Amino acid sequence: MRLSRYFLPVLKENPAEAQIVSHRYMLRAGMIKQQAAGIYSWLPLGLKVLRRIEAIVNEEQERAGHIPLLMPTLQPADLWRESGRYDDYGQEMLRIKDRQDREMLYGPTNEEMITDIFRSHVSSYKDLPLTLYHIQWKFRDEMRPRFGVMRGREFLMKDGYNFDVDKAAALHAYNRHMVSYLRTYERMGLTAIPMRAASGPIGGDNTHEFLVLAQTGESEVFYDDRVTSLTLGQREIDYDDRTQVADVCKEFTTLYARTDETHDQAVFDQVPEAHRKVGRGIEVGQIFYFGTKYSDAMGAEVTTAEGTKVPVEMGSHGIGVSRLLGAIIEASHDDKGIIWPEGVTPFPVGIVNLKQGDSAADAACEGLYKALAAKGLEALYDDRDERAGAKFATMDLIGLPWRITVGPRGLANGVVELTSRRTGVSEEMSPESAVDRIAQIYAGV
Repeated sequence: MRLSRYFLPVLKENPAEAQIVSHRYMLRAGMIKQQAAGIYSWLPLGLKVLRRIEAIVNEEQERAGHIPLLMPTLQPADLWRESGRYDDYGQEMLRIKDRQDREMLYGPTNEEMITDIFRSHVSSYKDLPLTLYHIQWKFRDEMRPRFGVMRGREFLMKDGYNFDVDKAAALHAYNRHMVSYLRTYERMGLTAIPMRAASGPIGGDNTHEFLVLAQTGESEVFYDDRVTSLTLGQREIDYDDRTQVADVCKEFTTLYARTDETHDQAVFDQVPEAHRKVGRGIEVGQIFYFGTKYSDAMGAEVTTAEGTKVPVEMGSHGIGVSRLLGAIIEASHDDKGIIWPEGVTPFPVGIVNLKQGDSAADAACEGLYKALAAKGLEALYDDRDERAGAKFATMDLIGLPWRITVGPRGLANGVVELTSRRTGVSEEMSPESAVDRIAQIYAGV
């Protein structure tokens, strides 16, 4: 993409309404525009990151054997009356009536609708296990929306729902989700710690939140700092192997890690003092096992191998897709701007032409741009007639992981400069070597 043809409304000054880093940088980098309290338009740069995050979530869900569908944003109130949640959910639910005076709501979550879909089409244990999920916009009428996409009213969320014939199978689904989420966050460059949490309005006894440590987090967290060094890495996971999946979950949940809602000081005091940490965390996902809470209320049953009917065992599992942008920025930035991990960056590399209009510099940039495209990499080429300082400031603000700087002096020696946004380290090399280096970096992303 040539920056001269792109829509990137960068702001030079910090917006007064932005209280935290992610909100400030998302506004300044031209990623979002507020349309109403807690409601944002996603501008081209923000949308590219959102779609990259969404793609990773989809890939890891399907890898775990989960099946995508798409449910509507509007739901009939009658389904929620069946489950008993319509009156209990509170003022966060946006209730509306259509022109026929039918009561509807803008979905804050989808347990009722997915249970209705299941009971309409599945009646035998032979069709289980089954996990369905979608990525869809939700609305929760927050009393005080703030912090940009971190606590908005409208947000993009992945919510998945498992259906199993017995509790053991349902708990395997719970574990399967935990492992798939751990891999999802790692691919985004995040350390997201699973912490024992409270279930809230979803219900159920088993639940973990995934929290990214950040000073601006809304939750106080208590943890053994050895948990932050745990990674899945490149290990292969067989999601059908209950023992292997359970062992991974045990590995990531044995060390103490809890939110303030479930914190147990007596247990925490048993953690060696050197590893006992208190901080703040940003919730980026949560998984629930709630058994037959919804299937009992809504009559979702299956026939077992013995011919008896039993209510299906269920759980629900959510990832805040749009919220993840804010969490990534909170975890990865400096005083110049965002630092995107390679897995979610809107563009893999930026090209900066130090002397637009110089025939050699122009030709070299065009060559780099086309060579990267030939390798499937879409560079952001700053071909504007701007001073070099302004170009560097824009690249630092929007946070692309790599920058190739092209100028007449370097070209006279046959080199360009490749710079890492994260470390600030620059290296001179031939244009061909720069292209090869970038291609190698992204080959494993």
